[in-house]
Amino acid sequence: MSIQFSATNAGICEQARSLAGVDATQWPTQKIANSANNWLDFVAGYAIGADKRFQWDDTNHTKLPEGTTDLVANQSAYSFLTDEQGNNIVTLIGLSLVDANGLEFPLDLVDRSDPSYDLASFGNNSGTPQSYDKIADNIVRLDFKPSATDVSTYDLKFYFQRTPSYFTSSDTTKTPGVSPLLHRGFVIASAYDIALTLGLNNLQALLAERLKEESKVVDYFAIRSQDETIRMTMEPIDYE
Repeated sequence: MSIQFSATNAGICEQARSLAGVDATQWPTQKIANSANNWLDFVAGYAIGADKRFQWDDTNHTKLPEGTTDLVANQSAYSFLTDEQGNNIVTLIGLSLVDANGLEFPLDLVDRSDPSYDLASFGNNSGTPQSYDKIADNIVRLDFKPSATDVSTYDLKFYFQRTPSYFTSSDTTKTPGVSPLLHRGFVIASAYDIALTLGLNNLQALLAERLKEESKVVDYFAIRSQDETIRMTMEPIDYE
């Protein structure tokens, strides 16, 4: 069941206060928003790291987790820190060159420290990029510096995962951007924070419920793509 942030007797705010036995004066809405956002970070962090085949994104975002930026002549290093709406990019999952017709040419992710690459020349020579190396969080170096021709022909398209869409104290009908099966966790986490801060008698009971909700998140993201067939594959053995 979907749970709105604030609704008469049924929202995250109302249910959390009811479980903790407090009112809005004792525990303002902003504090519940803080708790809900902390829980949202927990869910998002687990979702992003749980399964690389499934690129989780908060359903409240109104733009796809992709963007384009200009190639710069003779520049091989590029950073991707926020999306066009100001959300922090958590992890970069792909780069492509894209031409004026929208045709994409994916770039290979490589590790320039691999012996097959020349550290001295990687990203220092001019040419059309074919691959990239992650040199820091969301900062990459292309294998070649784009030429003036490349800059006029291509843009750089990037795919990513980002922080979720957070709650504010003024939200009402907004629901968490995760499966409705996980919405109760926002109520429990918020009520637990109230009990922990105020030293309420039901702290241990709420802790037990919180642990159940954490387990529910783990179970939910364990295997999500039910339409995929799980196969056992053999890994090659290198005898060298």
